[in-house]
Amino acid sequence: MLAPGDRNMNGNERAGDYDAIVIGGGINGLSVALYLAKAGWKVLVAERNQQVGGATMSGEVTLPGFIHDLYSMNQNLFLGSPVYTDFKSGLERHGLSFAHSDKPYCAVFPDGKFLGVYQDAGKTLDLLRRHSAADADGWTLLYRHFQSFARSLLQVYGIPMPSMRVLWTMLRALGREGVAECVQLLRLMISSTRRLGDEYLGTPEARALFAAWGMHLDFGPDVAGGAIFPVIETFVDVEHGLSVVRGGASKLVLAMVGLLREMGGEVRTAAEVAKIVTSDVRAVGVELANGEKIGARRAIIANLSSRPLFGKLLADYPFTPEFRRAIGRFNYGPGTMMVHLALKARPVWRASSEAADFAYVHIAPYVEDLALTYAHSMDGILPASPLLIVGQTSVIDPTRTSGKGEVMWIQVRTLPSKIRGDALGTIAARDWDEAKEPYADRVIDKLEQYAPGIRDLIIQRAVASPADLERANPNLVGGDSLAGSHHLAQNFLFRPILGWSRYRTPVEALYMCGAGTYPGAGNNARSGYMCAKEVLKARRWRPSLSRRGSASSSA
Repeated sequence: MLAPGDRNMNGNERAGDYDAIVIGGGINGLSVALYLAKAGWKVLVAERNQQVGGATMSGEVTLPGFIHDLYSMNQNLFLGSPVYTDFKSGLERHGLSFAHSDKPYCAVFPDGKFLGVYQDAGKTLDLLRRHSAADADGWTLLYRHFQSFARSLLQVYGIPMPSMRVLWTMLRALGREGVAECVQLLRLMISSTRRLGDEYLGTPEARALFAAWGMHLDFGPDVAGGAIFPVIETFVDVEHGLSVVRGGASKLVLAMVGLLREMGGEVRTAAEVAKIVTSDVRAVGVELANGEKIGARRAIIANLSSRPLFGKLLADYPFTPEFRRAIGRFNYGPGTMMVHLALKARPVWRASSEAADFAYVHIAPYVEDLALTYAHSMDGILPASPLLIVGQTSVIDPTRTSGKGEVMWIQVRTLPSKIRGDALGTIAARDWDEAKEPYADRVIDKLEQYAPGIRDLIIQRAVASPADLERANPNLVGGDSLAGSHHLAQNFLFRPILGWSRYRTPVEALYMCGAGTYPGAGNNARSGYMCAKEVLKARRWRPSLSRRGSASSSA
């Protein structure tokens, strides 16, 4: 509640209760809160759910004692983030640790073939060479390109856009790597995953090994700009392996909460923000769903994607028609389903017994299958054979079941947000609440083809459809686990829209972070980090495109 002597929500008499309010207790929101608290600000994090975490959360959704990562599993990006570097000792003091795999991912194929990527470049190359000399040559060349990119351009993902620092980084890359190499890197950045495979790799298996990573985002094989993420992810895995949070993904965000409280910050769960309160062009507080109003003296930071922020919390704000039109065109990608399995024992993979030791097993199987799946999902059709990203979490972290069995994490990509039909014609439901269990049966049927007998190993399963994902987290509109498409027209300085990519919004003192802002999805915490820097250096300004009739300019 507002204290006596403070300004009220109309800005007339009383100041806010806090220096800053962060809406949403996901990784990026908590990252902002940590930096503001470190700077001496009085910070409140308001989280709508009973548990913090957003898309970084774990729970016992199948059996007691079986701990599943409900959404994200791979935490490599957080380990490489400035947030982890800056707060590592405090987070570890509050219980954060990681379990590591030196066998990050593999792919299995219907004819029994197997390709794996190890945290050992030589071992990976030897396997590829035995599979195909052309694949080994292409892999070697791609690794060289990755090393050039990591040395000279990867840091761009940690620089706000637009920025002179980005320009200088590119100019330095030209000097360091040379024009010819930079041209090749540019081609990689704008290529599709199909083009990547056609240009560098000789066999369908090696092409699928890379292309499946594009589908982790929303890059079907023929979408421009899809090639660079698979290249980065593959070779980062070669150099660093793959890590998960020991004891469950929630341990990460709970460590952040513990550290934040230690620094004087406050976190409230079951505190849904229904409205952002404004005075003229400035955000001054929030109104909770229960009617409580809480003031903010200096800033409000929304860890939200465009639709819940501008379409709900600021639905009545008089933005200009130009801004409403531009932000209304923010696109969400196809949906995702999560299938969590409690197993009696590890599965036996038909392609290779070694597949049982890998963190991820990709079942595409080929680029053509990925292309058809993506096209169907975008057309509202339930795919006949979707990509299965199989996470063998308890193989990496045995504490997840205390030796009582295994947990398996299956991300199903990509699916329609709204169902118009079924590629096989066997699922009549057009609503995800009715379709999710029959479709999960299809997932298990496909899994059984590659791991015979796995159906008999299943003790219990839990299924989260695209509709369930959005209900759990309003940022995941239509079950888009990325909180917005990452296609080139909506990435970099176009995320969320051109002119508003530096975490500010047209409302003064209101900022936006999270997967719907640059650099996008993934537990890299970088948008939270960069947003915090922007808040801390803020000066009074008058935003453009803010209100009808406002004569103003952007920062």
